[in-house]
This record gives sequence, structure tokens and C-alpha cells, in this order.
Amino acid sequence: MNIPEVAPLLNKMAQDIQDKIISRLAEQPAMIGIHTGGAWLAEYLHKALDLQQPLGLMDISFYRDDFQGKGLHPQVKPSNLPFHVEDQHIILVDDVIMSGRTIRAALNELFDYGRPAAVSLVTLVDLPRRELPFQPDVVGISMDLAPEQRIKLGGPEPLTLTLLEPKA
Repeated sequence: MNIPEVAPLLNKMAQDIQDKIISRLAEQPAMIGIHTGGAWLAEYLHKALDLQQPLGLMDISFYRDDFQGKGLHPQVKPSNLPFHVEDQHIILVDDVIMSGRTIRAALNELFDYGRPAAVSLVTLVDLPRRELPFQPDVVGISMDLAPEQRIKLGGPEPLTLTLLEPKA
């Protein structure tokens, strides 16, 4: 499988965000990146779009419903939302959407800060294996992988995509 370069995907995503989201709003949105990969992407997109609100970062570890079931032991980082969420249009950025569980967790945490006017979802890679009904508004690339394959974003400099194959 040919794994694409990240930089051209990010440039396309920035243009799509401008065309599909920002151009339709009366006020500039706020952007939040989900740690870790989504935060790296959001930093790039925030700068490329020259958004005026400061960038928000969110760690959803304690909001995951599979935190203990998968034996996750993340290095928890604090969430930092340096703006009011209430009635704000939010662009939520993550690196990969697969089951939708990360997005559910992010929305749960986001609503603890207030009720946004709207949330647009942006993701670099869409792996259509949904367990929950979330669909991104802007996608860098959609990929079909075998059930045992995974894709990982490496970074922050440079941002790279790597296909993870199961160990034999």
C-alpha cells in the first residue's frame, strides 16, 4: 500500500476548511487539537489558516470508554481551551478517525466546558470502521486497511504516516 506524504494532505485540508467551514461563518471559529496527533495537525492548520483565536488542546484520556479495557496507560496531558466554548463554532482536529470513540470522548469533554454553537470535525485519515455515527467534515485521505492493520501519525517534525502491520 502506498502511504501518502502528509504535507500535501495538510495543504488540501487547510483549503477545504476555508471553503467548507470558515467561509460560511459570520465569525472566525476556534480550533481544538486532540492530543497527540490531532494537536500536531491542529498546530499546522491553525497557523496555515491564520486563525485569530488561540489554539485549544485537549487530552481525552479520562473520557475514553475503553480506557481500562484496552489496557491504555497514556501519558495524560492537561487540556487547555484558552477561549469560551459557549456559543462558539469549534473545529475539532484529530489524526485518525476509525471507530468514532475518540470523537465521542472529545465531545463529552468539550461539553464540560460549555455548549458550542457547532462542532466541525477535521481528520487527516478516515478509516471507515465506525462503531459510532460520526463523520468528518474535512478529510485528508480515506483509506481501506485490512482489519489487523493500523495507521500511525509520527511527528511533530516532520509529520509522517506509517502503516503498522501485525507482528507475525
